[in-house]
Amino acid sequence: MARFIDVPDGMSRRHFMNHMAGAAALAAPATAFTNSILANATDMRKRHKAAILLWMGGGPSSMDIWDLKPGAPTGGPFKQISTSADGVAICEHMPLMAKQMHHMAIVRSMSTREADHMRGRYYMHTGYVPNPNVEHPSYGAVISHELADQVPNLEIPPFVSVGGGSVGPGFLGMTWAPFVVDSNGNVRNLDMGVDPARLAQRMEMLATIEKRFIGERRGASADDHAKVLDKTVKLMTSPQMDAFKVMKEPKDIQEKYGTSGFGRGCLMARRLVEAGVPFVEVDLGGWDNHANIFPTLQDQKLPMLDQAMSALVADLADRGMLDDTVVMWMGEFSRTPNINGGGGRDHWARSWSVVVGGGGFKRGVVVGETSSDGKEVVSEAYSSQDLMASVLKSLGISLETTFTAKNGRPMKIANSGKVIKELFA
Repeated sequence: MARFIDVPDGMSRRHFMNHMAGAAALAAPATAFTNSILANATDMRKRHKAAILLWMGGGPSSMDIWDLKPGAPTGGPFKQISTSADGVAICEHMPLMAKQMHHMAIVRSMSTREADHMRGRYYMHTGYVPNPNVEHPSYGAVISHELADQVPNLEIPPFVSVGGGSVGPGFLGMTWAPFVVDSNGNVRNLDMGVDPARLAQRMEMLATIEKRFIGERRGASADDHAKVLDKTVKLMTSPQMDAFKVMKEPKDIQEKYGTSGFGRGCLMARRLVEAGVPFVEVDLGGWDNHANIFPTLQDQKLPMLDQAMSALVADLADRGMLDDTVVMWMGEFSRTPNINGGGGRDHWARSWSVVVGGGGFKRGVVVGETSSDGKEVVSEAYSSQDLMASVLKSLGISLETTFTAKNGRPMKIANSGKVIKELFA
């Protein structure tokens, strides 16, 4: 039976900023708190599901990473190497991930139509093409909304975006907006530079104002603001904020992930999931390689990706967390099989790859196939909504769930995508 969920309108950032003045900068992070960490972390790891999205902004050339075409005119200079997954080969410049591919699955038959950066980003995050009449919720909003009740005492946000802003919560409301931090765990405007005593005085004054507005029955806004204020204080004083502090990790663990911002972001993602956060997105941009693609990949992007992603997968596996944590790798599209005159590849959405692993996914497998030149999918093609439906299934989230958007329209979770059956045993 379908499960219908009425979605609250939420609170606009501008409305809260006008009302709260100096404390307004805390509104965005403060609205994202609902649940919390269990006292027994080891037991909690066994009980709660989570997802980590490694977002490759700009459109990475999956043909040069996960689906090489050696010998083809379109193939480029990179060689493929065998991996820990039987019969699965990937790029020679990903030697560390090659050792972790028995944990992962490659979907080589993605075929989409959105080859514009912003439209593709929206589509791959939501399962819907952009529509001026409705704003759809992203992976982070949907998954954190559906999994929030697993960890009843979470004081830090359930949807964290590291290194870049994700796509927003859409009609699910600001409670499920991404909480954006940099790779050092810094939150803009969270440190107000006020000593605890003065902060307490200001919070008491604001609480008094809120109480008066509530007493005058001027609508729900004042009551909502009071709740946000309370959650803001909890965030600023919560010991769970330590999950953002990657420098507290042992040096050898930090070195495995690497010193890049992406490496620190992946380590932070593991710490946040360990603390009970249901969804973390880590951004690694710079993949819009219209020129000089091969030296850029070989010398810059792939070494950074290889070290951090392999460390994350291995760390989750070693800690017994991978069975409950889905790891996704994708961008908004891929790049053209044909190499242009500038030694680069242009935008291409017709045939490309994503990588998933952990959770309930089958591991060490390849799903789908592209032609020998990489220009076409020659097996069953899969869409963004198909991938999203598969991720939700892997996390145990019901695909019968239906939301109600602000305009009253029913919106099926994952846009009624079909599950990629080959990803499951």
